[in-house]
Parts: sequence; structure tokens; C-alpha cells
Amino acid sequence: MIRVVLADDQTLVRQGLRALLALAGDIEIVGEAADGDEAIAVVRRERPDAVLLDVRMPRKNGVEVLRQLRSRGELPPAILLTTFDDDEALLEGMKAGAKGYLLKDVSLERLTDAIRSVAAGESVIRPAVTDTALRGLEQVRRDFDALDPPDPLTRREVEILRLMAGGYSNGEIADALGTAVGTVKNHASSILSKLGVRDRTRAVLKALELGYI
Repeated sequence: MIRVVLADDQTLVRQGLRALLALAGDIEIVGEAADGDEAIAVVRRERPDAVLLDVRMPRKNGVEVLRQLRSRGELPPAILLTTFDDDEALLEGMKAGAKGYLLKDVSLERLTDAIRSVAAGESVIRPAVTDTALRGLEQVRRDFDALDPPDPLTRREVEILRLMAGGYSNGEIADALGTAVGTVKNHASSILSKLGVRDRTRAVLKALELGYI
């Protein structure tokens, strides 16, 4: 069983998430919290395999909870939850140690997959893609030859590609993932080559077409 702590200041949200996750046979809610201070106490007591944290809570928000638990060496794999896209919260949360970021209207399948992924040491990053990008899909064209069939993207390349889709710079991506800017640039070059495009915008559009985002 994957032991999970759920922190959200809205009782109905907690009840709804608990009911949904009860349908997954391998996930168990072992503690709940209605504010940031309570979340820290419950996580320290239960030592869960993963924690679901509301971005906006009283007393301490989700990012502040991450920072405090991380400073004590007590941060389990964490997923930030929010009702709207918040680019600043995503970046600050990743810097503070979050392994995932999801909207609260996420499907049960995506939520359970995300919990299993972070509990296994992976990251779950899904920034929103704008309508403009979606409308540009039909305009995607190859600008130079890609491998045929193209090499699949690595897990790290997919993470970087998703952050690129959110409009983040190489420096911001490096900061969020805790790596060097040069490493991000190398991954970005590999992404462009594999997708057969010449710039980040076309890479995002091609990734949409291929289902990476």
C-alpha cells in the first residue's frame, strides 16, 4: 500500500479525494490536515510515502510546508494541488522540493498514476498548454530531418519539454529541477533533434501532436 497524507483546507475537497482514492486498491489515506501547520505535524507523525498538498492553505501554504519539511529532512514525495494554473506556485513548489503539480479537477486515473509515480521517485509536471499552441498544431512542419523512426524522449527530456510548454526559460527550468543550465540546454538540443524541429515553440507543438504533453 502507498500511504498518503492529504492536506487541504476545504473539507469537501478532502472528502472527495479520499472517496476517489479509496477506489484504488494500492493507495491508503493515513492522515488529513486542514492547514499548513497541521500538515507538517501529520506528515512528521505518519511518515507517509507521499503527500498531497493544497497550494493555498491557512497558516502555511503548500510551498511553505514543503520548505519547512525539507529543511528538517522530513519531506516525503509531494504533489501540489490547485484549482487553477499558477506558474509562480509551480516554480516555487519545484524549487522547494515538490515532485508533482496537478489541478484539482484531475481525473482519478491521472491522480493515482501521479501518486504512484512520485512514490516511486519520479516527477509529475504538467503545465497547461495555451489555446494558441493547440491552434498552431496544424502549422507544425519538420524543419530538418529527424531520425525515422525518431528516438523516444527520455523521462528527463519529457519533464523539460513540459516546462518548456509552460513558457519557462532554461534558467528557470534548471532552477526548478535542481540541475545546471548547460545540462538543460543539452537536453533541449536533444529534444529538438529528436522531434525534428528548430525551436522551442515547434518542439512544444510537435510534442502535443505526438502525445508527450
